[in-house]
Amino acid sequence: MKHNTIMNIGSINVDHVYRVPYFVKPGETLPSKSYQRVLGGKGANQSVALARAGENVKHIGVIGDDHTWIIEELQSSKVDTSSIEVGSVATGHALIQVDDNAENCILLFSGANHELDINSLSDKLTGFEKGGWVLFQNEMPNLNQMISLVKEMGARVAVNPAPFDDVAKAIDYDLVDLLIVNDLEAEELAKTKCQGDLSKLAELCPVVIVTRGTQGAICYSANEIIEVPAFKVDAVDTTGAGDTFVGYVLSSVVQELPLKEAMQRASAASALAVTKAGASVAIPTSAEVDQFINTMSAL
Repeated sequence: MKHNTIMNIGSINVDHVYRVPYFVKPGETLPSKSYQRVLGGKGANQSVALARAGENVKHIGVIGDDHTWIIEELQSSKVDTSSIEVGSVATGHALIQVDDNAENCILLFSGANHELDINSLSDKLTGFEKGGWVLFQNEMPNLNQMISLVKEMGARVAVNPAPFDDVAKAIDYDLVDLLIVNDLEAEELAKTKCQGDLSKLAELCPVVIVTRGTQGAICYSANEIIEVPAFKVDAVDTTGAGDTFVGYVLSSVVQELPLKEAMQRASAASALAVTKAGASVAIPTSAEVDQFINTMSAL
């Protein structure tokens, strides 16, 4: 069953992915084993994850006229692209090294992502219904102002404040309903807002979910602390695993699943994602996640 359209105000990048035996060192020239050009950006990845989880999702963002194929790519995953505009500078892009341990190293160029005009945001939110969800990441400009604007419209707000920096620290978390961070981001946020006590993150907003890689995920809310383990898989590429988790956990929250079940489902989706190379291309469908959970439960 599909619900109200989720609005995702997020980045769109072209990922240039290089497989390497190890991360290149200063002054070194290192031949890559392979190269891929794929759709990326935390925002685009999370829109694809939401769509493959079964949600209606509209993506709001900006690309350059150099990579209009991105529109077709998003549409092929059933993402509404009607509010994506073409800007005057090059599309954002990332240079990604993936080593033999499936770890990644990323160099990011914001490009057209930072051309999103907050003054035109209301028009781009056509179709938004009061009480619906709006998702943000920290790869777009005027983050606090955009969160305030949609909150005034009656939105429920989900935020994945990555990459984590001073802008992320300055977010008005009183306006956030669902916060998803990784363990390093959680520690930085706790230092800034909660005297270093992770359990006090629940004082920032109603639900805070912390992803911890192979250690699983933990949720802090006013009522309880929930922990779920990670699924054990043979990782090929961890790029996009966090974005997969965000999309699937928000989908489960929208469907009003219990938080523990939402986290388990998102963990299963991100586990599947790391078994394939690439970011958006590796995000599984809801049916694949169901099959994976059933298989793992039977073991």
